[in-house]
Amino acid sequence: MYLAREGYAVHVVSDGPAALDALRSFRPDAVILDVGLPGLDGTEVCRRMRAAGDWTPVLFCTARDDEVDRVLGLELGGDDYITKPFSPREVVARVKVALRHARAAPEAPDVITVGDVALDRRGRHVRARGEEVSLTATEFDLLEHLLAHPGRVFTREELLSEVWGYASAVGTRTVDVHVAQVRAKLGDASPIRTVRGVGYSAEAPS
Repeated sequence: MYLAREGYAVHVVSDGPAALDALRSFRPDAVILDVGLPGLDGTEVCRRMRAAGDWTPVLFCTARDDEVDRVLGLELGGDDYITKPFSPREVVARVKVALRHARAAPEAPDVITVGDVALDRRGRHVRARGEEVSLTATEFDLLEHLLAHPGRVFTREELLSEVWGYASAVGTRTVDVHVAQVRAKLGDASPIRTVRGVGYSAEAPS
């Protein structure tokens, strides 16, 4: 109801298999997945989406308050996590952020290269040693932010504010999880360096 009031077209389904069918039929710009969906739970729906190469922004919604559940959702390729009870206005705000990430306007230069990693802002593509790498919208924005400021060290709090645009309910742990996911996808070509006790920076390997 709140999303519709903001002008979004909303399609609602009640179980995991129906969610997968709706993804194929409607090709939405963003997805809110309840972790407790019957048939297939939300994490399995997301896993199947990512396995099929579908990187539509995903926001997980759940009554669970266990960090393990939250981190699992992010590791499966989720872009954000909303824990019940929550404000409907917060959901709308987070959907807007997810869509802004997915549609972020490019800034010059169009391509940023650090070491063996090249990031195309206009096409929102990433290559590591010439091979295409699939990133979620949030993973892309995190990598872009670090590559755009090579050598600069960002605290986790700064990354939450500048990439996510708000203080995430998951806290700074969400930054660590997303960095780990980006590193895993880039492999040995990853330019992301951990600065112990501070945060992260992007630097070309020696």
